[in-house]
Amino acid sequence: MVQHGLQSLLRYDREMAENIKRIIWKYAEKLKDRKIKIMNFCGTHEWTTVHFGLRSLMPPNVELVAGPGCPVCVTPSYFIEQAIKLSFEGIRVYTFGDAFKLPALKRVNGARSLEEAKALDGDVKIVYGFLDAITDAKKHGKPSVFLGIGFETTVPSYSLPFYKKVVPKNIGFISVLRLTPPAAEYAIEVAIERGLTPIQGIIAPGHVSTIIGARPWDVISKKYGIPAVVSGFEPVDVLLSIARILKMIIEGRVGVEIEYKRLVNWNGNKFALKTIDEVFHVDDAAWRGLGFIPNSGLEFNDGFKVYDAFEMYGIKRLSKEEWRYDLPAACRCADITLGLAVPTDCKLFKKACTPERPIGPCMVSLEGTCAVWARFGGGGLADEIARDIGLG
Repeated sequence: MVQHGLQSLLRYDREMAENIKRIIWKYAEKLKDRKIKIMNFCGTHEWTTVHFGLRSLMPPNVELVAGPGCPVCVTPSYFIEQAIKLSFEGIRVYTFGDAFKLPALKRVNGARSLEEAKALDGDVKIVYGFLDAITDAKKHGKPSVFLGIGFETTVPSYSLPFYKKVVPKNIGFISVLRLTPPAAEYAIEVAIERGLTPIQGIIAPGHVSTIIGARPWDVISKKYGIPAVVSGFEPVDVLLSIARILKMIIEGRVGVEIEYKRLVNWNGNKFALKTIDEVFHVDDAAWRGLGFIPNSGLEFNDGFKVYDAFEMYGIKRLSKEEWRYDLPAACRCADITLGLAVPTDCKLFKKACTPERPIGPCMVSLEGTCAVWARFGGGGLADEIARDIGLG
């Protein structure tokens, strides 16, 4: 009941939202000679921003942009292609519902996604989580693999079963686990390298930070001299985080503040991090449309390589030298992922590419920026609603 009441307060209290909006405008007036670009690194933050029309509340000199916050969107085509191939070889492939529709760049045996593979008699099963796959694999006892997609938020749901030794030997794991802070640094540096308006504030992901803590964002903040705030996901959370960032800019402060104190602390979840370190190690990893980002992925440690699907089935690993740009022609998902473009800059958006028939990966998951904009209006409908109720 307390949590529900807090959620209602942070989501529906118009008076509070209006007061924070006034504070944001007051701070922005002090920065009126500067363009302030603030980037979020979580698809849920972008959902909140779009769904509640938060961009319409911003002063003209404050820009909110979405960064690499969707794990499905950055899953390389190669991993989907290999999963499709396995599904036609008598190996059951477990996947989440959003990855089920994720289109690969190349067709494999006529299938461009796991959804199409299943329609063509590939052995594909949607599960809610890794534990469901474990239960099913124990029942049937046949060869199977789990397509392990996710950021730090979901990694403990994988590492803990391995750590507790409850994973049967007949299930392999395709690690497409990616780390958020290295991608955040990459996005910040790309904007600098291209001479674009630099990122001047970070809305750090609350869910990820429940696992890794606020400390990694403090390191990034101080490295680049820009403030960061770990934010919750309700509209008032996000507005408060924006106000804090602007205040820190005015005061010339860098470092990280925690707005999402109800779940996030400085050091994160120590037990979850222990299980992750026991099972996985950090390695360079490929991101769809972006190539390899240093120290941005997780691979099995020696004691757990028996579960590595690449080892189990002799699959060649994707290397930096062999990686190829893996987005469809005209798809701007890479630029959108890095905050260099918005969905409406893509000529495919809501024309050839829709949530019902996605062409690019950013249109698949509910955390994908294109999917969020297509469903909830982007800079249009949601902002009009906000203005209609007196917040715009």
